Amino acid sequence: MNTNGVTIVTTDDERKQFIEFPYQHYADNDVWVPPLRMDQKKLLSKEKNPYFQNAEMALFIAEHNGEIAGRISAVVDHRYNEHHGTKTGHFGFFECIDNQQTANLLFRVASDWLREKGMKDVLGPASPGMMDTIGLLVDNFDKQPYLLMPYNKPYYEKLINNAGFEEEMDLLAFYVNREDIDLSRFERALEIVYKRNPGLKIREVNMKKLNEEVEIVRNIYNQAWKDNWGFLPLTFEELQHTAKDFKMILDTDFAHIAEIDGKPVAFSIALLDYNQLFKKMNGNLFPFGIFKFLFGKKKIDRLRTALLGVIPEHRGKGIDALLTQKAIEKGLPRGLTQSEISWVLGTNTEMIRLAERIGGSLDKTYKMYRKQL
Repeated sequence: MNTNGVTIVTTDDERKQFIEFPYQHYADNDVWVPPLRMDQKKLLSKEKNPYFQNAEMALFIAEHNGEIAGRISAVVDHRYNEHHGTKTGHFGFFECIDNQQTANLLFRVASDWLREKGMKDVLGPASPGMMDTIGLLVDNFDKQPYLLMPYNKPYYEKLINNAGFEEEMDLLAFYVNREDIDLSRFERALEIVYKRNPGLKIREVNMKKLNEEVEIVRNIYNQAWKDNWGFLPLTFEELQHTAKDFKMILDTDFAHIAEIDGKPVAFSIALLDYNQLFKKMNGNLFPFGIFKFLFGKKKIDRLRTALLGVIPEHRGKGIDALLTQKAIEKGLPRGLTQSEISWVLGTNTEMIRLAERIGGSLDKTYKMYRKQL
């Protein structure tokens, strides 16, 4: 079906065009990191991605002068709306040439589809959901994104604003350099944390008991994040699916659970920045990308703290700093000298203070946008 230059994706060829557009769109960009095509296919698959057990999605591609010029997704996440008591749709996977008419068409067809589904407003970008890649980069476009963080062209902010969207929330990324960390001061502070919490122990995630660890992380996350903007409780199936995908890249040196008297109270998961390798693979693991992946790991010198949660009754005890220090302690001997803490809600003053205390500085800002339908 074609509507004023925009097509709703229904065929395999159209789905391929949807997936392939960014690889053409950013072909001359030195900063963008091509995602693995196999991961993108799985992410969009209603059969392979457990997210779609509770969500519906439509994909659209736009043409301009006979060529593919943009794409967008429209999603109804039933579980999100049930949890928040809303009728909010999401847009995501937005990519577009610098043409306001094309962007307006994409937002219009996505909005029309959501309106037909009974939605009252639209929030995004979320690709495809709020637990996936979210946010629009609005500054520092000359810096390569860390693993699983979005990147887009600078003019996207203009396209979205001109399409009638309003800023909803800032998502922040903090940069930490080895030279900015006062290790001796850090260690003294952490000695105090241990003295005040004599039953505290930090242990690595046990990959041999992955399902049990997934459930521990899920329980902590759902308690720690429940009052945060945009929160949606993680299901076991979703987190298990993510954990299986992460098995090849998760390094237990940087995945920890904090326990007090044997009871899990916090966790932290940091990921080696495989974007440094993916940048050279052009979205393909095979036939030659796998060798770059396997043999390039030792050259990675960046780490991203992607998830951190402390259950409410144990906040303010320095456990979050202890978890962060553990990743630094493991990373320095391995040549990891740079780190990003991302993303942090613009309203999360506690996490912002933690990032600043360990020597982090605000490096990138991402924004979420909303529009009434």
